[in-house]
Amino acid sequence: MPLRFLVTGGAGFIGSNYVLDWLAQSDETVINLDKLSYAGNLQNLASLQDNPRHVFVKGDIGDAALVPALLAQHQPRAVVNFAAESHVDRSIHGPGEFVSVRGYWSALAASAKTDFRFLHVSTDEVYGSLHKGDPAFTESHTYEPNSPYSASKAASDHLVRAWHHTYGLPVLTTNCS
Repeated sequence: MPLRFLVTGGAGFIGSNYVLDWLAQSDETVINLDKLSYAGNLQNLASLQDNPRHVFVKGDIGDAALVPALLAQHQPRAVVNFAAESHVDRSIHGPGEFVSVRGYWSALAASAKTDFRFLHVSTDEVYGSLHKGDPAFTESHTYEPNSPYSASKAASDHLVRAWHHTYGLPVLTTNCS
């Protein structure tokens, strides 16, 4: 079976650039799940329209039937989560969602379970706000979210961390800016 992974939020600005870059450098197949809300744009992926290694699925990471079906069908070796309500004003009306892949990971064979990773792409906004002249945030800064968006991202960071410590799910979290 060819190697593949699932990207959530892969039609957004950061996610689509990740997908384009990954496919340019890898032979793996990308299953790209995006609900195409205000932040998702298929034009970001137009160059992949006829690429058989890019499987686009319009859907929501909160769909309790769709996500397990995609995991079972494609059996990804990793999940890269870009899905979020990325506009502060939008997050006030509907804070972000979180997808759980623990059931899928738990059912994997031992070797696949060892190789599996869940990459959670967060934001530096979970650390608060920088003022002109302040040094950049580091991972040792205290979480101080100041908007519903950053609070929902901080909450999802904590959920990802808890899934790792409670269940052993192999996770990586980035706090990019």
